[in-house]
Amino acid sequence: MAWEWRFEKADGTTTEPAQPPGDFGTQGDAESWIGESWPELLAEGIEQVTLLEDGAKVYGPMSLHGAED
Repeated sequence: MAWEWRFEKADGTTTEPAQPPGDFGTQGDAESWIGESWPELLAEGIEQVTLLEDGAKVYGPMSLHGAED
């Protein structure tokens, strides 16, 4: 199984971060990465993310602004 994030701007268009992370081996790895990386993603203009497993949506879009609280 491959876990990955889809990155979106505020208007819902997809984008890529300056350093795309690639695929993760587990959901926990993907969630840990986003937990550490959200400030940089916001600084790049990425507003929300969706978690995918083998291309299928698991959850999202999830605002990165909620992580600021």
